[in-house]
Amino acid sequence: MKPSTNRMLNRIKSIYMFINQRGIVTTQELVEEFDTTPRTIQRDLNVLAYNDLVKSPSRGKWTTTQKKVKMSS
Repeated sequence: MKPSTNRMLNRIKSIYMFINQRGIVTTQELVEEFDTTPRTIQRDLNVLAYNDLVKSPSRGKWTTTQKKVKMSS
């Protein structure tokens, strides 16, 4: 796997765990926490939403779904 792909997957996993731990977070909180651009965060959130792992109850806010997730290292 390419290093950039591995970095992206690790970031997406970290974003999911951050949202899961906090309950509800804003896109801006994710931008600040992961020190990246809003566009990058939005792309990562789109991946998570496509896989039914996060949802947006209101514009700019995110929470995890009830879908079961098996975490591996």
